[in-house]
Amino acid sequence: MKLLVLDRDGVINEDRDDYVKSPEEWVAVPGSVEAIARLHHEGWRVVVASNQSALGRGLFDMSTLNAIHLKMHKAVATAGGRIDALFFCPHAPEDHCTCRKPLPGLFRDIAQRYALDDLRGVPAVGDSLRDLQAAQPLGCALHLVRTGKGARLLAAQTPLPEGTLVHEHLGAFADWLLAQPAAA
Repeated sequence: MKLLVLDRDGVINEDRDDYVKSPEEWVAVPGSVEAIARLHHEGWRVVVASNQSALGRGLFDMSTLNAIHLKMHKAVATAGGRIDALFFCPHAPEDHCTCRKPLPGLFRDIAQRYALDDLRGVPAVGDSLRDLQAAQPLGCALHLVRTGKGARLLAAQTPLPEGTLVHEHLGAFADWLLAQPAAA
């Protein structure tokens, strides 16, 4: 199975310091929905793993989050693609849950959903250190994009987990992945 995991905010859509709180605030990163469509057409199952602490903070309710995700799904479908599954952590940091990135709970849930012991080699794309830290324990191949928080992370010269590859944006990651011999 060709499976990959994407963060949402900063990878698929523009990140906001005040959170994406409505469908109107959800704005795709240029080229991201097209990249997902290309990956889908090449047989990749695209899964999203996202912290959504604004839900736990009471900044919006579940129906609003569903509306935001519906807008994302429609944008990807309009481009000819599909997001196969969406996993999110609804908790605020003070809830001390096991699913909030940088903890690997969401990735463990993904592995369980797809009946995998681990996610060894599964590409995981994020824009923050916590995205990479959450994916690393399950053996994911780590990828950082410069969109969202990625450029700031790189500018701060924060050490990245060993083996992390850096891409300009999701479209550049898709170009790289589809050029790999294993993707053929």
